[in-house]
Amino acid sequence: MLSIDLNCDMGEGFGVYDIGADDQVMPYITSANIACGFHASNPERMWKTVKLAVRNGVSIGAHPSYPDLVGCGRRAMDIAAEEISADVTYQIGALWAFCQREGVRLHHVKAHGALYNKAAENQSVATAIAEAIKMVDPKLIMVCLSNSAMVTAAKEAGIPYVEEVFADRAYTSQGHLVPRSREGAVLHDPGMISQRVLNMVTTRTVQAIDGSTIPLAAETICVHSDTAGSFEMLKAIRCKLEEAGIVFKAFGR
Repeated sequence: MLSIDLNCDMGEGFGVYDIGADDQVMPYITSANIACGFHASNPERMWKTVKLAVRNGVSIGAHPSYPDLVGCGRRAMDIAAEEISADVTYQIGALWAFCQREGVRLHHVKAHGALYNKAAENQSVATAIAEAIKMVDPKLIMVCLSNSAMVTAAKEAGIPYVEEVFADRAYTSQGHLVPRSREGAVLHDPGMISQRVLNMVTTRTVQAIDGSTIPLAAETICVHSDTAGSFEMLKAIRCKLEEAGIVFKAFGR
C-alpha cells in the first residue's frame, strides 16, 4: 500500500501576531516543521506549537532559517558555512528542549525559506546544514528538496533524509522552486493542487511553470500554512489521495 507524508511549516507567528491557521491545519498533517525563532516564533509559541503537535500525534521537526525576522527568512543572506552550521545547531537545540519538556522525540530538520533555496543549489550551504544535523543527532532526518544538492549533502554526511515536493509552489524546468517574486510562483486552487499532488505521488513527475515535465521523488509533501486557503488545500489533498487508496503516514515511522 502506497503511503505519503504531509508536512506543514508551523508556529510562524510572533508574540501576539498569528500567521497561519495552526489549530485548523494540525489535524490534517503528519509532520510539522516548527519555526525556531530566527525567521518567526518565540519561546512561548514554540512550546505551544510542540504541545499542539503532540496532541494531534504529529511528528515534530525543527525549521531553522537565516536570522531574518523582518523578512520572515525569505531574504537571501551571504553567510559563511561555519555561521550557518552554528545557527542551525542553535535552532535545533532550542526546539529539542521543548520536545524534551513534552516527552517527545525531535524527528527531523527542514531548513526554511531562503536558506532552503540556497541549500538546494549550493553544495557548501547544504553540507553545512547536513553536518550540523549530524553533530546534534545523526538519527534526525534531513528534509531535502527532491533531486537537489541537499540530497547529495545528506548522503555524504551519512544521515537519513527524505525528498520533498511542494503542493502550493511552482517549479522551474531545473526542478527548483520558482521565486516568490515571480507571478505564478504560489498556487491557490485546491482542486488543481490536489490533482497535481496525486500525479506527483503516482507518476513521480511534475509539470514545471514552462510546461515541461520534470522527474522527482515525492516522499513528503509540503503545504505552507501561511498560503491563502491552506486549510482548504489540505482537505482537498487528503480527500483526493485517500480516494486513490494512498495512506498518510509520517516518514521514518
